[in-house]
Amino acid sequence: MEPLDPALEALVRNVIGQVADKWTMLILETLDEHGTVRFTQIGRLVGNISQKMLTKTLRQMEYDGLIKRTVHPVIPPHVDYTLTDLGRSLGAAFCGVWMWAEANHAEVEAARAAFKARNSEV
Repeated sequence: MEPLDPALEALVRNVIGQVADKWTMLILETLDEHGTVRFTQIGRLVGNISQKMLTKTLRQMEYDGLIKRTVHPVIPPHVDYTLTDLGRSLGAAFCGVWMWAEANHAEVEAARAAFKARNSEV
């Protein structure tokens, strides 16, 4: 096996750590489905996300090049977000996870139920 490039390994670990959280994935999905969306609308569409967490996640996604933030010079400020090509490609990569979950949902639920049954007897 060929040795891994330490810089590439560090990048992969960092990217996975940044984007594999539920908020990033839900925001990716929201922007993919709805196109360009205003800040407050993203919060409503994602649901159950605090404004602080939404701001933090959007900033990280912008930093990573996954989204484009546009500030419109009006009062009050109008800020909206859209996926970049990089963000769309990440969404496509994670589409496989959704397909896996759909195909294996029943099996995962059965395994969880069996685990609970085994461990509730102890």
